[in-house]
Amino acid sequence: MCGIVGYIGYEQAAPLLLKGLEKLEYRGYDSAGIAVYDGSGLEIYKSKGRLKILSDMIEGGAKVKGTVGIGHTRWATHGEPSDINSHPQVSDSGRFAVVHNGIIENYMSLKEYLINHGVEFVSETDTEVIAQLFEYYYDGDMLDTMLKVLAKVEGSYAIGVISQEHPDELLAVRKDSPLIVGIGEGENFIASDIPAILSHTRDIYRLEDNEIVALKADSITVYNMEKEVVSKTPFHVDWDVSSAEKGGYEHFMFKEIMEQPEAIRKTISPRLKNGKIVLDDVSLSKEDLEKISKIVVLACGSAYHVGMNAKYILEKIARIPVEVDLASEFRYRDPIIDESVLVLVISQSGETADTLAALREAKRLGARVISIVNVVGSSIANDSDDVLYTWAGPEIAVATTKAYSTQLAVVYLLALYLGEKRNTITTEQLERYVKGLENLPHQIQEILEHQETIQYLASQYFNSRDIFFIGRNLDYSMSLEGSLKLKEISYIHSEAYAAGELKHGTISLIEDGTLVVSLATQDMLFDKMMSNVKEVKARGAVVLGLTTEKHKEIEKTADHVFYIPSTEDILLPSLAVVPLQLFAYYVASMKGCDIDKPRNLAKSVTVE
Repeated sequence: MCGIVGYIGYEQAAPLLLKGLEKLEYRGYDSAGIAVYDGSGLEIYKSKGRLKILSDMIEGGAKVKGTVGIGHTRWATHGEPSDINSHPQVSDSGRFAVVHNGIIENYMSLKEYLINHGVEFVSETDTEVIAQLFEYYYDGDMLDTMLKVLAKVEGSYAIGVISQEHPDELLAVRKDSPLIVGIGEGENFIASDIPAILSHTRDIYRLEDNEIVALKADSITVYNMEKEVVSKTPFHVDWDVSSAEKGGYEHFMFKEIMEQPEAIRKTISPRLKNGKIVLDDVSLSKEDLEKISKIVVLACGSAYHVGMNAKYILEKIARIPVEVDLASEFRYRDPIIDESVLVLVISQSGETADTLAALREAKRLGARVISIVNVVGSSIANDSDDVLYTWAGPEIAVATTKAYSTQLAVVYLLALYLGEKRNTITTEQLERYVKGLENLPHQIQEILEHQETIQYLASQYFNSRDIFFIGRNLDYSMSLEGSLKLKEISYIHSEAYAAGELKHGTISLIEDGTLVVSLATQDMLFDKMMSNVKEVKARGAVVLGLTTEKHKEIEKTADHVFYIPSTEDILLPSLAVVPLQLFAYYVASMKGCDIDKPRNLAKSVTVE
């Protein structure tokens, strides 16, 4: 959450900062601001609300002169959204301006200390403490001052600092919050994510935790906490700028839904060779495989729903017990973890704070960790023993679609890899599953070509007050994701239930006209699902059924039906999720919601 952009070079900084922040709007925010050195002092402009308010205030940046500056989009944690609480935060004298993502956990004690020493605060933010500490400890050297400040603060942070005392320098640091450095010619950048600077450079450094970078227009120097220079290897971004643009689509979310066939193809194809699963990035030895007592999946949000699917898939294919934990709960239940446990961590950004903390706790307890992430060099990737990248490309919309689908594709690959290595599936079964995997992109494309059916159904029910999703087994996992997608972007109250639990209380919520989305893709459970459909129909529900082409008899019971192609049972979630995504999208569109930037949500949750 939140977005940071910083620039030092030869161009006018303000327009560039605004354009960079625009590329980070997907991360979620409620206010925005910039600080620029104009030749005599720091010019600060910030406002509550959308970035356009700030842009209009400074005439697209033309009003603000100067070639060094920092910008920020804030998602409120400490203090309500307001002009005063917006970043950048400035020190008492106005000499230092700071932007910050994350949370300073001990800010109250630091604030009290500074107040007792005569410092006056104007905001409610934890970030202002950082700016005031720079003022308090400043000794003429920016790097030394940064080290003194970092010795005092506790928590997670990505920080950018400029000072009118050093107008030729921009300082930044990261700990548990993403920050990259863009490498230019006569200009350099910092940013929370690649799209913010991609139009200016394709070469970046990924800062590691507790690394400080000092930027000048013609130099970049990275230090560790001992003030030693750190050698960094540049990373070249090879995806096209257009990947982070809408490409003619009205919303990023719709574009990313439509990109799923190609995204899954890129995830799967390099790992299928001569009918075999090849995971070169996984270094599990035969001994490692034999000693696995269980797999624990750690994730949050939609990634957790991928984990729910992973439980069914891994247990069926690899015959290993699987537990699925919300990463935010894992550390607080005294988990039973040792060297025999394989932990599977799933995160799109690779920076999810709860998931990262859970990973580190699992490692402390002795577990081996495999992660499924999209962002190369992210914190979760770096802290894992093995990494399986999804290669989904940039995902801009807050509500995940293609990242979810590619994570699910990697789960299939991992399950089949383990199943083959452990001899828990036959050669014939592996051949069938591989053929099914290879066919997924084509089948998803087929579903997308019938999107108008989903659009029509959305037009009938976009004014619903409550919508329920039900399913069994893998269909229950998909119900969770379908419900989350809908509530994320349409703000309709939605719940997902295991269909067998309906009679244990939740069926009392069904009223005349209530829409129930019934997933019935699993052959062995189809008849039981039809019994559940009849139960909700008897209470007045309107039922939208989702099943495979072979189950036409559903039409006798459901009011509406959307069919997906048939494939192997474990692969059906990859097909079922697409109409659920489209339904949520069209409902939100018809309600006039801000689809790419839903209220109160952020793309990357980097605070607990």
